[in-house]
Amino acid sequence: MDKRLTRTDYLFALMFIFMLVCILGAFFYGLKIGQEKSDQKYEKILHADKAVAQEYGAYDQQVLVSYYHTIFLPFREFQNKWFELMSQIEAGNSTVDASAVLKELSKLADEKYAALQSKNMPATSPLLVQSHQGYLKSLKLFADTLKGYQSKANGLSGPQLLDAIQKDAYFGEAKTQALTAQKNYFDSIVAWNGTIDPDIENFDPNNNANLDQWRAMNLNVKNLYITAKLLKNKSFAPFYPQDLTIRIDEFIASGEAKKLNVNDVNQTMDLLLSTNAVRSGDFVKGKAKWYANEPLPQLPFFSDVT
Repeated sequence: MDKRLTRTDYLFALMFIFMLVCILGAFFYGLKIGQEKSDQKYEKILHADKAVAQEYGAYDQQVLVSYYHTIFLPFREFQNKWFELMSQIEAGNSTVDASAVLKELSKLADEKYAALQSKNMPATSPLLVQSHQGYLKSLKLFADTLKGYQSKANGLSGPQLLDAIQKDAYFGEAKTQALTAQKNYFDSIVAWNGTIDPDIENFDPNNNANLDQWRAMNLNVKNLYITAKLLKNKSFAPFYPQDLTIRIDEFIASGEAKKLNVNDVNQTMDLLLSTNAVRSGDFVKGKAKWYANEPLPQLPFFSDVT
């Protein structure tokens, strides 16, 4: 006997299917909402971890090395050329065309300025950002100073020309900017040291260190101290800060400081600088003897004369 479904049966079946669709829809909608909330939660955690990692790595070795090659080294190349050509003018050799020398130097300063201007340091490394800006300002001031003396260079003797440049306000500011940039870079090296040794003992370079305080400093803190004193004295020199550091350590260890009644680091610095006792490369030559166990980032100027 053929039994046919009634209208009520059809209606019940449709309502059942509709409820089933609603239940499945609610299930998948809830699943989607849960996944979104979970993703948002873990995304926040991930971003927070990245932020911490970025902050921690602001002065890691990779950043310091990158800065060395892209910012520090180009300025150093100009600095080396500056002292090389200035010494030719100072020698007073009649074959030296002083105007041409100044033109060459100003052109090099402009070239290095353009090279540095195209570079950027991460905002998470403010000391390196400041150092970068300082070297840019220094190169611009060097270029302006040199251009200002080109036309009258050959009308002055070598010593007269150098004396005029040394007294020039723009040159004075060029030195200040370069020395400030150098200090910021070495400050970032101390910051790097702090990431591998949180217990590192810093010393305020605004204070004058006696010899016992100097001996207690680690190498990077000593170098930072030297950059601060070079800046204060406006001592723009061809050597690196670490070259003066090792000469101070040698001077103290030899007994000369005690013999000459030198009681603090500033006196020692003045004595060494006034006698031209510091040369570029002094640190590299004595590094193995004096600083074999000192923590240093793998920067070329700590292992090669550049």
